[in-house]
Amino acid sequence: MPNIDDVISYSSKLNLLYVEDHKDARDSSLNIFEEFFDNIIIAFNGEEGLEKFSQNKIDIIITDINMPKMNGLEMISKIKKLDNSVPILVLSAYSDAGYFMESIRLGVDGYLLKPIELDQFVNALDNVIAKIKLSIKTKRSESLLHQYKEITDKSSNVSIIDTNGIITYVNDEFCKLSGYTKDELIGHEYSSFQGYVQPKSISDDIWDTIKNKKQIWQGVVKNVNKNDEVYYVDMTIKPILDIDGNIIEYIAIRNDITNIMNHKKILSDIVECSIKPIVALIMIEDYDNLSVFYGSKISQKIQEIFAKNLEKMLPKHCIFDKVFILEDGQFALAKDLHNNDTQVDIDEVVKELKNVQKLMREEKLVFDNFEYDASFVLSIAYGDNCLENARFGLQSLSHEKQNFTIANGMAQKEQIQAELNMKTLQMVKKALEEYKIISYFQPIINNNTNEVDKYESLVRLINENNEIISPYFFLDIAKKGKYYADITKIVLKNSFDALEKTTKDITINISALDIEKDTTRKIFFKFLNKYKDDASRIVIELLEDESVKDFAVIKTFINDVKKYGVKIAIDDFGAGYSNFERLLDYQPDILKIDGCLIKNIENDTFSLSVVKTIVSFAKEQNIQTVAEFVENENIFNILKDLGIDYSQGYYFGAPGTIESQE
Repeated sequence: MPNIDDVISYSSKLNLLYVEDHKDARDSSLNIFEEFFDNIIIAFNGEEGLEKFSQNKIDIIITDINMPKMNGLEMISKIKKLDNSVPILVLSAYSDAGYFMESIRLGVDGYLLKPIELDQFVNALDNVIAKIKLSIKTKRSESLLHQYKEITDKSSNVSIIDTNGIITYVNDEFCKLSGYTKDELIGHEYSSFQGYVQPKSISDDIWDTIKNKKQIWQGVVKNVNKNDEVYYVDMTIKPILDIDGNIIEYIAIRNDITNIMNHKKILSDIVECSIKPIVALIMIEDYDNLSVFYGSKISQKIQEIFAKNLEKMLPKHCIFDKVFILEDGQFALAKDLHNNDTQVDIDEVVKELKNVQKLMREEKLVFDNFEYDASFVLSIAYGDNCLENARFGLQSLSHEKQNFTIANGMAQKEQIQAELNMKTLQMVKKALEEYKIISYFQPIINNNTNEVDKYESLVRLINENNEIISPYFFLDIAKKGKYYADITKIVLKNSFDALEKTTKDITINISALDIEKDTTRKIFFKFLNKYKDDASRIVIELLEDESVKDFAVIKTFINDVKKYGVKIAIDDFGAGYSNFERLLDYQPDILKIDGCLIKNIENDTFSLSVVKTIVSFAKEQNIQTVAEFVENENIFNILKDLGIDYSQGYYFGAPGTIESQE
């Protein structure tokens, strides 16, 4: 049976139309209905029921069948013509099969016998509520789809063709860009409009991809409009499939990129129209400093001389015959290997370009009594999306302080990562808005008593599918956005609130980078003062970070919180940045031994030795120890024998709400 409280929490918001002519039956039923509905509209016959349905917003109808003026089934038939989606429950003392058949034909949602039994009514009402929720969800989805179409129509030009190549739809943006009217386009063959000016091989590739492979085709194409004016579009074409995988139609979405393509159009044409393209992007090292130091006029001259020297140094047999001057000290070489008469060895091409790079490094650019080093960085890519890959390769070289890379696949990798990052940030934003950042608590066991002494507070996120998401999947990305401070605030609140639900200690993870932020420190002390009487049950698990800039702030914070009785634990000790020397600054009460040492301690003698050393040091300094990742009894026994004070891990319990742990 469904949970009655859950049913009432939803049904109380619904408007009920109750149609019943018999007073005693009506009064008896209302005693039940009033527990489930805050707003009940009553009618005494089918005719009055139809009238009140027309005059009011009705979410659900419960009706008798045998009534004067108009019976219940007649009323249902007329109401269904007005609104076929409204849920209806039929309530009757009659069990005639004819009523059931007619009810089914009319599409009612349930059939209840008098007198009403609570279990039967709750089950029927729960089914109706499920239908209402599904209807609302469907309407929302339809609304979203309409809005998606609206924004796509405004920002992109769209066309649809059927499987015979006939245009069935174009939006206004498509007409503006192509110069044709809808009447000139719709109903005509797509191929009759000579818009494509790229090689036939590209057109063949498009149709092979979308028709034969039934996959999405993406790329930049060069088109000609009705006035024979050239324009460039970034186009995506997708075959639309039915449930059996058969193609129904093709939809194409294009974005006009003519303005941004003009200054690089020759390079782009070569690459995008090539069957087997190869691109080498070249950038003068430290060009930004060069342009600032020498000024724009001289830096422009350097670019021109550099391009000429580069062309001279290319071997005569080299496949590249032109250097493209781009901008900001960047140059490009490009070729379609498919057009070569002989087979090209890409490894040999790479070797030649690296040799040119070496020769240029040994040369000086000389002009107007100036000398300038001609060294450059080189990014090479070939095959699909090679130009974009090469661009990401240049960025990578700049970040990694390298001078050469083969950048195949970099664009896709960056795009996938960027999309994942955006989705994660959207997930975090939505969770914050809907108060779905929560805290789980994992027990920490006293190894001497085998009792729970503490709980570690662990942040979790509930996604739109009501799945519990580990911080591994969102916290680092949130740190790079604007949401991390909001998450920290919620975690601190949840952790301090937990003090009221347990008598155990609560440990809170705070990084040294968190403590450096003034806002985090203020929030922490705000909660400390609010829960001053229980502050001694708070343990800060301090995670160190080599990026910390001001250790004095960290030390001051530790000294100040200790005045409240707060204890300090060094988290992940024995791995990463944690070290014995730093203990002199932080004076911790607890060392939390890193899980990577604990989980391998059964078979790894090195891990065992490190843990022994940590425990020995901790005992000498009167510092307690906690072991993470205790996954089985054997590990637990080893830790007890070593003299570790506390253990934490799935052997003792998984993280959960504080209520579930108590």
